[in-house]
Amino acid sequence: MFTLKDIFLYNPDKPLQFDQYLFWLFFSVLFAGYLFVYRKDRLRILYLMCFSLFFYYKSGGYFFFLLLFSTVVDYTIGNWIYRSKTKWKKISFVVLNVTINLGILIFFKYSYFIVDNINFLFHTHFHAYNYLAGLFNAIGNPLSLNYHLDTAKILLPAGISFFTFQTISYSVDIYREKIKPAKNILDYGFFVTFFPQLVSGPIVRAIEFVPQIHRKYNLTREEFSGAIFLIINGLMKKVLISDYISGFVDRIFASPGSFSGFENLMAVYGYSIQIYCDFSGYTDIAIGVALLLGFHLPLNFNSPYKSNSTTDFWRRWHISLSRWLRDYLYIPLGGNRKGKIRQYINLMITMLLGGLWHGASVVFIIWGGLHGIGLAVHKLWADMWKRIRGIENDSEAKQTPVFRFFDKAWNIISIILTFHFVAFCWIFFRARTLDDAKELLNRIFNNFQSKMVWQMVQGYGNIFAVILIGYAIHFLPLSFKNAYKDRFDRMPLVLKALVVAGVVIFLYQFATAGRRFIYFQF
Repeated sequence: MFTLKDIFLYNPDKPLQFDQYLFWLFFSVLFAGYLFVYRKDRLRILYLMCFSLFFYYKSGGYFFFLLLFSTVVDYTIGNWIYRSKTKWKKISFVVLNVTINLGILIFFKYSYFIVDNINFLFHTHFHAYNYLAGLFNAIGNPLSLNYHLDTAKILLPAGISFFTFQTISYSVDIYREKIKPAKNILDYGFFVTFFPQLVSGPIVRAIEFVPQIHRKYNLTREEFSGAIFLIINGLMKKVLISDYISGFVDRIFASPGSFSGFENLMAVYGYSIQIYCDFSGYTDIAIGVALLLGFHLPLNFNSPYKSNSTTDFWRRWHISLSRWLRDYLYIPLGGNRKGKIRQYINLMITMLLGGLWHGASVVFIIWGGLHGIGLAVHKLWADMWKRIRGIENDSEAKQTPVFRFFDKAWNIISIILTFHFVAFCWIFFRARTLDDAKELLNRIFNNFQSKMVWQMVQGYGNIFAVILIGYAIHFLPLSFKNAYKDRFDRMPLVLKALVVAGVVIFLYQFATAGRRFIYFQF
Protein backbone atom coordinates (compact mmCIF):
# COMPACT_ATOMS: atom_id res chain seq x y z
CA MET A 1 0.00 0.00 0.00
CA PHE A 2 1.38 3.41 -0.98
CA THR A 3 1.66 6.23 1.54
CA LEU A 4 1.57 9.94 0.66
CA LYS A 5 5.37 10.03 1.10
CA ASP A 6 5.75 7.16 -1.36
CA ILE A 7 3.63 9.02 -3.88
CA PHE A 8 4.95 12.55 -3.60
CA LEU A 9 8.45 12.42 -2.09
CA TYR A 10 11.70 11.18 -3.60
CA ASN A 11 13.20 8.04 -2.11
CA PRO A 12 16.81 7.39 -3.25
CA ASP A 13 16.35 3.68 -2.54
CA LYS A 14 13.28 3.49 -4.79
CA PRO A 15 13.60 5.90 -7.72
CA LEU A 16 10.57 5.98 -9.99
CA GLN A 17 10.91 3.55 -12.91
CA PHE A 18 8.79 2.24 -15.75
CA ASP A 19 8.45 -1.23 -14.24
CA GLN A 20 6.86 0.00 -11.00
CA TYR A 21 3.14 0.03 -10.27
CA LEU A 22 3.49 3.58 -8.93
CA PHE A 23 4.67 4.81 -12.32
CA TRP A 24 1.65 3.33 -14.06
CA LEU A 25 -0.60 4.91 -11.45
CA PHE A 26 1.01 8.27 -12.22
CA PHE A 27 0.78 7.71 -15.94
CA SER A 28 -2.90 6.75 -15.70
CA VAL A 29 -3.61 10.02 -13.88
CA LEU A 30 -1.50 11.91 -16.42
CA PHE A 31 -3.25 10.34 -19.40
CA ALA A 32 -6.70 10.92 -17.92
CA GLY A 33 -5.91 14.61 -17.52
CA TYR A 34 -4.26 14.70 -20.93
CA LEU A 35 -7.61 13.92 -22.54
CA PHE A 36 -8.82 17.34 -21.38
CA VAL A 37 -5.80 19.41 -22.45
CA TYR A 38 -4.38 17.78 -25.60
CA ARG A 39 -6.31 20.10 -27.92
CA LYS A 40 -4.91 23.24 -26.24
CA ASP A 41 -1.38 23.54 -27.57
CA ARG A 42 0.32 25.65 -24.89
CA LEU A 43 -1.56 24.07 -22.00
CA ARG A 44 -0.66 20.59 -23.28
CA ILE A 45 3.06 21.42 -23.30
CA LEU A 46 2.93 23.00 -19.84
CA TYR A 47 0.97 20.04 -18.49
CA LEU A 48 3.44 17.45 -19.80
CA MET A 49 6.45 19.50 -18.73
CA CYS A 50 5.17 19.73 -15.14
CA PHE A 51 4.69 15.98 -15.04
CA SER A 52 8.14 15.47 -16.60
CA LEU A 53 9.77 17.57 -13.88
CA PHE A 54 7.85 15.66 -11.22
CA PHE A 55 8.96 12.38 -12.80
CA TYR A 56 12.57 13.58 -12.76
CA TYR A 57 12.23 14.62 -9.10
CA LYS A 58 10.90 11.15 -8.25
CA SER A 59 13.79 9.60 -10.22
CA GLY A 60 16.64 11.88 -9.17
CA GLY A 61 15.56 14.04 -6.24
CA TYR A 62 16.47 17.69 -6.00
CA PHE A 63 18.72 17.43 -9.02
CA PHE A 64 15.74 18.57 -11.05
CA PHE A 65 17.05 22.06 -10.13
CA LEU A 66 20.19 21.16 -12.09
CA LEU A 67 18.00 20.16 -15.02
CA LEU A 68 16.22 23.54 -14.85
CA PHE A 69 19.57 25.35 -14.66
CA SER A 70 20.85 23.46 -17.69
CA THR A 71 17.64 24.24 -19.58
CA VAL A 72 17.87 28.00 -18.96
CA VAL A 73 21.59 28.20 -19.75
CA ASP A 74 21.40 26.12 -22.94
CA TYR A 75 18.34 27.95 -24.24
CA THR A 76 20.02 31.32 -23.66
CA ILE A 77 23.31 30.31 -25.28
CA GLY A 78 21.45 28.76 -28.22
CA ASN A 79 19.84 32.13 -28.91
CA TRP A 80 23.21 33.86 -28.60
CA ILE A 81 24.68 31.50 -31.18
CA TYR A 82 21.81 32.10 -33.60
CA ARG A 83 21.87 35.90 -33.25
CA SER A 84 25.65 36.29 -33.51
CA LYS A 85 26.77 37.85 -36.76
CA THR A 86 30.38 36.72 -36.80
CA LYS A 87 31.74 33.19 -36.91
CA TRP A 88 34.16 33.67 -34.03
CA LYS A 89 31.32 34.75 -31.74
CA LYS A 90 29.27 31.73 -32.73
CA ILE A 91 32.22 29.43 -32.05
CA SER A 92 32.88 31.13 -28.71
CA PHE A 93 29.31 30.55 -27.58
CA VAL A 94 29.41 26.91 -28.72
CA VAL A 95 32.62 26.42 -26.74
CA LEU A 96 30.97 28.09 -23.73
CA ASN A 97 27.98 25.78 -23.99
CA VAL A 98 30.10 22.64 -24.33
CA THR A 99 32.35 23.76 -21.47
CA ILE A 100 29.44 24.35 -19.09
CA ASN A 101 27.69 21.08 -19.96
CA LEU A 102 30.81 18.94 -19.92
CA GLY A 103 32.01 20.72 -16.78
CA ILE A 104 28.84 19.71 -14.95
CA LEU A 105 29.06 16.17 -16.31
CA ILE A 106 32.74 15.84 -15.36
CA PHE A 107 32.13 17.13 -11.83
CA PHE A 108 29.33 14.71 -11.08
CA LYS A 109 30.53 11.68 -13.02
CA TYR A 110 34.32 11.80 -13.06
CA SER A 111 35.43 13.66 -9.90
CA TYR A 112 36.52 10.54 -8.05
CA PHE A 113 38.17 9.08 -11.14
CA ILE A 114 40.20 12.26 -11.72
CA VAL A 115 41.10 12.78 -8.05
CA ASP A 116 42.10 9.13 -7.59
CA ASN A 117 44.37 9.22 -10.63
CA ILE A 118 45.97 12.50 -9.50
CA ASN A 119 46.62 10.93 -6.09
CA PHE A 120 48.07 7.81 -7.75
CA LEU A 121 50.37 9.75 -10.09
CA PHE A 122 51.57 12.42 -7.67
CA HIS A 123 51.21 10.56 -4.34
CA THR A 124 48.81 13.22 -3.04
CA HIS A 125 45.80 12.83 -0.77
CA PHE A 126 43.07 14.97 -2.27
CA HIS A 127 39.40 14.12 -1.63
CA ALA A 128 36.26 14.77 -3.63
CA TYR A 129 33.27 15.95 -1.62
CA ASN A 130 29.73 16.65 -2.72
CA TYR A 131 28.76 19.95 -1.17
CA LEU A 132 25.38 19.76 -2.92
CA ALA A 133 24.52 16.75 -0.77
CA GLY A 134 25.02 18.94 2.30
CA LEU A 135 22.72 21.58 0.81
CA PHE A 136 20.03 19.00 0.03
CA ASN A 137 20.26 17.57 3.55
CA ALA A 138 19.88 21.07 4.95
CA ILE A 139 16.72 21.49 2.90
CA GLY A 140 15.37 18.01 3.59
CA ASN A 141 15.90 17.73 7.34
CA PRO A 142 13.66 20.65 8.39
CA LEU A 143 10.99 19.26 6.04
CA SER A 144 11.31 15.79 7.63
CA LEU A 145 12.06 14.13 4.31
CA ASN A 146 12.85 10.44 4.56
CA TYR A 147 16.41 10.41 3.25
CA HIS A 148 19.93 11.47 4.13
CA LEU A 149 22.59 11.98 1.46
CA ASP A 150 26.24 11.13 2.07
CA THR A 151 28.36 14.29 1.70
CA ALA A 152 31.48 12.14 1.18
CA LYS A 153 30.16 10.91 -2.16
CA ILE A 154 29.59 12.59 -5.49
CA LEU A 155 25.97 11.91 -6.30
CA LEU A 156 25.11 11.18 -9.92
CA PRO A 157 22.04 13.03 -11.21
CA ALA A 158 19.73 10.64 -13.05
CA GLY A 159 20.14 10.73 -16.81
CA ILE A 160 22.87 13.39 -16.78
CA SER A 161 24.86 11.69 -19.55
CA PHE A 162 21.78 11.56 -21.76
CA PHE A 163 20.48 15.10 -21.36
CA THR A 164 24.03 16.53 -21.53
CA PHE A 165 24.55 15.04 -25.00
CA GLN A 166 21.07 16.17 -25.96
CA THR A 167 21.69 19.81 -25.02
CA ILE A 168 25.15 19.88 -26.63
CA SER A 169 23.70 18.65 -29.93
CA TYR A 170 21.10 21.45 -29.78
CA SER A 171 23.74 24.20 -29.65
CA VAL A 172 25.99 22.55 -32.24
CA ASP A 173 23.09 22.09 -34.67
CA ILE A 174 22.18 25.77 -34.32
CA TYR A 175 25.81 26.64 -35.11
CA ARG A 176 25.74 24.31 -38.13
CA GLU A 177 22.47 26.00 -39.21
CA LYS A 178 20.61 22.69 -39.22
CA ILE A 179 17.96 24.07 -36.89
CA LYS A 180 16.70 27.36 -35.54
CA PRO A 181 16.35 27.95 -31.79
CA ALA A 182 13.14 26.84 -30.10
CA LYS A 183 10.46 29.55 -30.24
CA ASN A 184 10.47 30.04 -26.48
CA ILE A 185 11.96 28.56 -23.33
CA LEU A 186 8.84 26.49 -22.65
CA ASP A 187 9.30 24.64 -25.95
CA TYR A 188 12.97 24.08 -25.26
CA GLY A 189 12.32 23.02 -21.67
CA PHE A 190 9.76 20.52 -22.88
CA PHE A 191 12.26 19.11 -25.39
CA VAL A 192 14.90 18.62 -22.68
CA THR A 193 12.66 17.32 -19.90
CA PHE A 194 10.22 15.08 -21.83
CA PHE A 195 10.05 12.24 -19.33
CA PRO A 196 9.91 9.02 -21.44
CA GLN A 197 13.46 9.51 -22.74
CA LEU A 198 14.85 11.76 -20.01
CA VAL A 199 16.57 9.22 -17.74
CA SER A 200 17.85 6.51 -20.08
CA GLY A 201 17.33 7.70 -23.62
CA PRO A 202 17.11 7.36 -26.50
CA ILE A 203 19.18 10.52 -27.04
CA VAL A 204 16.73 12.72 -28.95
CA ARG A 205 17.88 15.65 -31.06
CA ALA A 206 16.03 18.93 -31.36
CA ILE A 207 15.76 18.52 -35.13
CA GLU A 208 13.77 15.32 -34.52
CA PHE A 209 11.63 16.45 -31.59
CA VAL A 210 11.00 20.20 -31.64
CA PRO A 211 8.94 20.12 -34.90
CA GLN A 212 6.56 17.68 -33.15
CA ILE A 213 5.83 19.96 -30.20
CA HIS A 214 3.10 22.00 -31.86
CA ARG A 215 1.88 19.26 -34.18
CA LYS A 216 -1.79 18.45 -33.76
CA TYR A 217 -2.36 15.40 -31.57
CA ASN A 218 -3.58 12.58 -33.77
CA LEU A 219 -3.17 9.07 -32.36
CA THR A 220 -4.32 6.54 -34.94
CA ARG A 221 -5.69 3.11 -34.09
CA GLU A 222 -2.48 1.52 -35.45
CA GLU A 223 -0.27 3.85 -33.37
CA PHE A 224 -2.28 3.16 -30.21
CA SER A 225 -2.01 -0.58 -30.78
CA GLY A 226 1.70 -0.30 -31.60
CA ALA A 227 2.35 1.74 -28.44
CA ILE A 228 0.61 -0.82 -26.19
CA PHE A 229 2.49 -3.63 -27.92
CA LEU A 230 5.84 -1.88 -27.34
CA ILE A 231 5.07 -1.23 -23.67
CA ILE A 232 4.05 -4.84 -23.01
CA ASN A 233 7.04 -6.09 -25.01
CA GLY A 234 9.40 -3.87 -23.00
CA LEU A 235 7.97 -4.95 -19.65
CA MET A 236 8.28 -8.62 -20.60
CA LYS A 237 11.92 -8.12 -21.62
CA LYS A 238 12.66 -6.42 -18.32
CA VAL A 239 10.69 -8.58 -15.88
CA LEU A 240 10.64 -12.03 -17.49
CA ILE A 241 14.19 -12.14 -18.81
CA SER A 242 16.48 -9.39 -17.51
CA ASP A 243 15.35 -9.37 -13.88
CA TYR A 244 14.92 -13.16 -13.72
CA ILE A 245 18.51 -13.95 -14.68
CA SER A 246 20.06 -10.93 -12.95
CA GLY A 247 20.59 -12.77 -9.65
CA PHE A 248 22.64 -15.49 -11.35
CA VAL A 249 24.69 -12.96 -13.32
CA ASP A 250 25.29 -10.72 -10.29
CA ARG A 251 26.41 -13.66 -8.15
CA ILE A 252 28.99 -14.87 -10.69
CA PHE A 253 30.41 -11.43 -11.51
CA ALA A 254 30.61 -10.55 -7.80
CA SER A 255 33.01 -13.46 -7.18
CA PRO A 256 34.12 -15.15 -10.44
CA GLY A 257 36.84 -17.10 -8.64
CA SER A 258 34.22 -18.97 -6.60
CA PHE A 259 32.64 -20.59 -9.67
CA SER A 260 33.68 -22.89 -12.48
CA GLY A 261 34.67 -21.72 -15.94
CA PHE A 262 31.40 -23.05 -17.34
CA GLU A 263 29.37 -21.02 -14.83
CA ASN A 264 31.43 -17.93 -15.66
CA LEU A 265 30.89 -18.48 -19.38
CA MET A 266 27.14 -18.83 -18.87
CA ALA A 267 27.17 -15.62 -16.83
CA VAL A 268 28.76 -13.87 -19.81
CA TYR A 269 26.06 -15.22 -22.13
CA GLY A 270 23.49 -14.34 -19.48
CA TYR A 271 24.69 -10.77 -19.11
CA SER A 272 24.77 -10.29 -22.88
CA ILE A 273 21.04 -11.03 -23.14
CA GLN A 274 20.27 -9.36 -19.79
CA ILE A 275 21.68 -5.97 -20.76
CA TYR A 276 19.98 -6.13 -24.16
CA CYS A 277 16.57 -7.00 -22.68
CA ASP A 278 16.98 -4.45 -19.90
CA PHE A 279 18.03 -1.50 -22.05
CA SER A 280 15.95 -2.26 -25.13
CA GLY A 281 13.02 -3.02 -22.80
CA TYR A 282 13.32 0.48 -21.32
CA THR A 283 13.50 1.96 -24.82
CA ASP A 284 10.45 0.01 -25.98
CA ILE A 285 8.45 1.37 -23.05
CA ALA A 286 9.77 4.92 -23.60
CA ILE A 287 8.84 4.88 -27.28
CA GLY A 288 5.42 3.39 -26.50
CA VAL A 289 4.59 5.91 -23.75
CA ALA A 290 5.73 8.82 -25.93
CA LEU A 291 3.62 7.53 -28.81
CA LEU A 292 0.51 7.43 -26.60
CA LEU A 293 1.14 11.12 -25.92
CA GLY A 294 1.54 11.84 -29.64
CA PHE A 295 5.34 12.01 -29.96
CA HIS A 296 7.66 9.80 -31.99
CA LEU A 297 11.04 8.86 -30.52
CA PRO A 298 13.80 7.36 -32.69
CA LEU A 299 14.55 3.64 -32.88
CA ASN A 300 17.36 2.71 -30.48
CA PHE A 301 17.79 -1.06 -31.04
CA ASN A 302 17.50 -3.27 -34.08
CA SER A 303 18.29 -6.90 -33.16
CA PRO A 304 21.96 -6.09 -32.42
CA TYR A 305 23.11 -9.69 -31.95
CA LYS A 306 22.18 -10.43 -35.55
CA SER A 307 25.06 -8.16 -36.61
CA ASN A 308 27.66 -9.63 -38.94
CA SER A 309 30.40 -7.16 -37.99
CA THR A 310 31.34 -4.70 -35.26
CA THR A 311 30.36 -1.87 -37.59
CA ASP A 312 26.94 -3.48 -38.09
CA PHE A 313 26.60 -3.94 -34.32
CA TRP A 314 26.96 -0.20 -33.74
CA ARG A 315 24.32 0.45 -36.38
CA ARG A 316 21.94 -1.69 -34.32
CA TRP A 317 22.95 -1.17 -30.68
CA HIS A 318 22.12 2.07 -28.80
CA ILE A 319 21.59 3.69 -32.19
CA SER A 320 21.00 7.18 -30.80
CA LEU A 321 24.36 7.14 -28.98
CA SER A 322 26.31 5.74 -31.94
CA ARG A 323 24.75 8.38 -34.23
CA TRP A 324 25.66 11.09 -31.71
CA LEU A 325 29.25 9.90 -31.45
CA ARG A 326 29.48 9.72 -35.24
CA ASP A 327 28.02 13.16 -35.95
CA TYR A 328 29.48 15.17 -33.06
CA LEU A 329 32.81 13.44 -32.46
CA TYR A 330 33.97 11.04 -35.19
CA ILE A 331 33.14 13.25 -38.20
CA PRO A 332 34.50 16.49 -36.60
CA LEU A 333 37.73 14.58 -35.84
CA GLY A 334 38.05 13.94 -39.58
CA GLY A 335 36.10 10.69 -39.94
CA ASN A 336 37.41 8.75 -42.92
CA ARG A 337 38.30 11.83 -44.95
CA LYS A 338 41.99 11.99 -44.06
CA GLY A 339 43.31 8.56 -44.89
CA LYS A 340 43.05 5.10 -43.40
CA ILE A 341 45.48 5.56 -40.51
CA ARG A 342 43.71 8.71 -39.39
CA GLN A 343 40.36 6.91 -39.72
CA TYR A 344 41.52 4.13 -37.38
CA ILE A 345 42.80 6.70 -34.88
CA ASN A 346 39.49 8.58 -35.04
CA LEU A 347 37.58 5.35 -34.42
CA MET A 348 39.73 4.58 -31.38
CA ILE A 349 39.32 8.07 -29.92
CA THR A 350 35.56 7.96 -30.50
CA MET A 351 35.07 4.57 -28.88
CA LEU A 352 37.41 5.29 -25.96
CA LEU A 353 35.37 8.40 -25.18
CA GLY A 354 32.20 6.36 -25.77
CA GLY A 355 33.41 3.92 -23.13
CA LEU A 356 34.25 6.77 -20.75
CA TRP A 357 30.74 8.18 -21.31
CA HIS A 358 29.38 5.07 -19.62
CA GLY A 359 31.40 5.57 -16.46
CA ALA A 360 34.61 6.69 -14.80
CA SER A 361 36.40 3.35 -14.69
CA VAL A 362 39.28 1.62 -16.42
CA VAL A 363 37.01 -1.29 -17.39
CA PHE A 364 34.70 1.04 -19.35
CA ILE A 365 37.69 2.53 -21.16
CA ILE A 366 38.93 -0.97 -22.03
CA TRP A 367 35.43 -1.87 -23.26
CA GLY A 368 35.39 1.19 -25.50
CA GLY A 369 38.94 0.54 -26.68
CA LEU A 370 38.13 -3.05 -27.62
CA HIS A 371 35.19 -1.88 -29.72
CA GLY A 372 37.44 0.74 -31.31
CA ILE A 373 39.89 -2.00 -32.27
CA GLY A 374 36.99 -4.13 -33.52
CA LEU A 375 35.72 -1.31 -35.75
CA ALA A 376 39.20 -0.58 -37.11
CA VAL A 377 39.90 -4.27 -37.82
CA HIS A 378 36.58 -4.64 -39.61
CA LYS A 379 37.25 -1.59 -41.80
CA LEU A 380 40.68 -3.02 -42.67
CA TRP A 381 39.28 -6.50 -43.34
CA ALA A 382 36.43 -5.14 -45.48
CA ASP A 383 38.89 -3.30 -47.72
CA MET A 384 41.15 -6.35 -48.03
CA TRP A 385 38.21 -8.69 -48.70
CA LYS A 386 36.97 -6.55 -51.57
CA ARG A 387 40.38 -6.74 -53.22
CA ILE A 388 40.72 -10.50 -52.56
CA ARG A 389 37.36 -11.37 -54.09
CA GLY A 390 37.87 -9.01 -57.00
CA ILE A 391 34.20 -9.26 -57.92
CA GLU A 392 32.81 -6.18 -56.22
CA ASN A 393 31.07 -5.08 -59.40
CA ASP A 394 30.58 -8.51 -60.96
CA SER A 395 26.82 -8.89 -60.59
CA GLU A 396 26.75 -12.12 -62.64
CA ALA A 397 29.12 -13.89 -60.26
CA LYS A 398 26.92 -12.92 -57.34
CA GLN A 399 23.96 -14.71 -58.91
CA THR A 400 25.63 -18.15 -59.02
CA PRO A 401 24.41 -20.80 -56.51
CA VAL A 402 27.96 -21.39 -55.26
CA PHE A 403 28.47 -17.72 -54.49
CA ARG A 404 25.11 -17.44 -52.70
CA PHE A 405 25.86 -20.55 -50.61
CA PHE A 406 29.27 -19.34 -49.47
CA ASP A 407 27.91 -15.83 -48.96
CA LYS A 408 25.18 -17.14 -46.60
CA ALA A 409 27.63 -19.43 -44.83
CA TRP A 410 30.09 -16.59 -44.31
CA ASN A 411 27.30 -14.35 -43.04
CA ILE A 412 26.35 -16.94 -40.38
CA ILE A 413 29.99 -17.35 -39.35
CA SER A 414 30.35 -13.56 -39.18
CA ILE A 415 27.29 -13.27 -36.92
CA ILE A 416 28.66 -15.93 -34.56
CA LEU A 417 32.12 -14.31 -34.44
CA THR A 418 30.68 -10.82 -33.94
CA PHE A 419 28.40 -11.96 -31.15
CA HIS A 420 31.26 -13.63 -29.27
CA PHE A 421 33.47 -10.58 -29.69
CA VAL A 422 30.69 -8.38 -28.29
CA ALA A 423 30.09 -10.86 -25.43
CA PHE A 424 33.82 -10.85 -24.66
CA CYS A 425 33.72 -7.04 -24.47
CA TRP A 426 30.73 -7.19 -22.11
CA ILE A 427 33.00 -8.92 -19.56
CA PHE A 428 34.90 -5.66 -19.05
CA PHE A 429 31.71 -3.60 -19.14
CA ARG A 430 30.11 -5.67 -16.35
CA ALA A 431 33.10 -6.55 -14.18
CA ARG A 432 33.58 -4.37 -11.10
CA THR A 433 37.36 -4.26 -11.55
CA LEU A 434 39.97 -5.29 -14.07
CA ASP A 435 41.11 -8.02 -11.68
CA ASP A 436 37.60 -9.48 -11.65
CA ALA A 437 37.56 -9.53 -15.45
CA LYS A 438 40.94 -11.29 -15.51
CA GLU A 439 39.78 -13.84 -12.95
CA LEU A 440 36.62 -14.56 -14.92
CA LEU A 441 38.59 -15.19 -18.11
CA ASN A 442 41.11 -17.30 -16.18
CA ARG A 443 38.32 -19.52 -14.85
CA ILE A 444 36.82 -19.96 -18.33
CA PHE A 445 40.10 -20.98 -19.96
CA ASN A 446 41.80 -22.80 -17.10
CA ASN A 447 39.08 -24.22 -14.86
CA PHE A 448 36.12 -25.00 -17.12
CA GLN A 449 35.20 -28.27 -15.34
CA SER A 450 33.64 -29.84 -18.42
CA LYS A 451 32.88 -33.09 -16.57
CA MET A 452 30.46 -31.22 -14.33
CA VAL A 453 28.60 -29.41 -17.13
CA TRP A 454 25.52 -31.64 -17.13
CA GLN A 455 25.11 -31.41 -13.36
CA MET A 456 25.42 -27.61 -13.56
CA VAL A 457 22.88 -27.47 -16.40
CA GLN A 458 20.45 -29.40 -14.21
CA GLY A 459 21.18 -27.19 -11.21
CA TYR A 460 20.64 -23.94 -13.13
CA GLY A 461 17.90 -25.36 -15.36
CA ASN A 462 15.39 -22.53 -15.04
CA ILE A 463 18.01 -19.78 -15.43
CA PHE A 464 19.58 -21.36 -18.50
CA ALA A 465 16.14 -21.98 -20.01
CA VAL A 466 15.25 -18.28 -19.70
CA ILE A 467 18.62 -17.28 -21.22
CA LEU A 468 17.97 -19.65 -24.12
CA ILE A 469 14.43 -18.32 -24.58
CA GLY A 470 15.77 -14.76 -24.62
CA TYR A 471 18.20 -15.56 -27.42
CA ALA A 472 15.61 -17.61 -29.31
CA ILE A 473 13.19 -14.68 -29.33
CA HIS A 474 15.95 -12.26 -30.27
CA PHE A 475 17.01 -14.34 -33.28
CA LEU A 476 13.48 -14.91 -34.58
CA PRO A 477 13.12 -13.72 -38.20
CA LEU A 478 11.79 -10.19 -38.53
CA SER A 479 8.89 -11.49 -40.60
CA PHE A 480 7.77 -13.68 -37.69
CA LYS A 481 7.97 -10.79 -35.21
CA ASN A 482 5.99 -8.55 -37.54
CA ALA A 483 3.40 -11.31 -37.96
CA TYR A 484 2.56 -11.60 -34.25
CA LYS A 485 2.61 -7.79 -33.92
CA ASP A 486 0.12 -7.55 -36.80
CA ARG A 487 -2.03 -10.19 -35.12
CA PHE A 488 -2.09 -8.09 -31.96
CA ASP A 489 -2.95 -4.99 -34.00
CA ARG A 490 -5.96 -6.72 -35.57
CA MET A 491 -7.41 -7.87 -32.25
CA PRO A 492 -10.66 -6.20 -31.12
CA LEU A 493 -10.16 -3.66 -28.37
CA VAL A 494 -11.85 -5.85 -25.74
CA LEU A 495 -9.65 -8.84 -26.56
CA LYS A 496 -6.61 -6.57 -26.57
CA ALA A 497 -7.50 -5.37 -23.08
CA LEU A 498 -7.87 -8.96 -21.87
CA VAL A 499 -4.45 -9.85 -23.32
CA VAL A 500 -2.84 -6.85 -21.63
CA ALA A 501 -4.52 -7.70 -18.32
CA GLY A 502 -3.36 -11.29 -18.61
CA VAL A 503 0.21 -10.23 -19.32
CA VAL A 504 0.22 -7.81 -16.37
CA ILE A 505 -1.05 -10.53 -14.01
CA PHE A 506 1.56 -12.92 -15.39
CA LEU A 507 4.35 -10.35 -14.97
CA TYR A 508 3.24 -9.73 -11.40
CA GLN A 509 4.16 -13.32 -10.56
CA PHE A 510 7.74 -12.71 -11.71
CA ALA A 511 8.23 -9.14 -10.52
CA THR A 512 11.40 -8.58 -8.51
CA ALA A 513 11.45 -5.56 -6.21
CA GLY A 514 14.28 -3.07 -6.44
CA ARG A 515 15.88 -4.07 -9.75
CA ARG A 516 16.88 -0.82 -11.42
CA PHE A 517 17.25 -0.54 -15.16
CA ILE A 518 20.94 -1.05 -15.93
CA TYR A 519 21.34 2.18 -17.91
CA PHE A 520 19.71 4.15 -15.09
CA GLN A 521 23.23 4.49 -13.62
CA PHE A 522 24.61 6.18 -16.73
